Amino acid sequence: MEGYCVKCKAKREMKDEKQVTMKNGRPATQGTCSVCSTKMFKIGGIKKEAK
Repeated sequence: MEGYCVKCKAKREMKDEKQVTMKNGRPATQGTCSVCSTKMFKIGGIKKEAK
């Protein structure tokens, strides 16, 4: 999944992504940047890939 890395200031591929729930109950995805290993966060769940 792709997300925005604040440290790189660019959209990067997210690795080690996991589904989390925010305090308000909305789904989110948390992972690390594949380039600099900074923690990334994207609002919205992990989308299922089409077969």
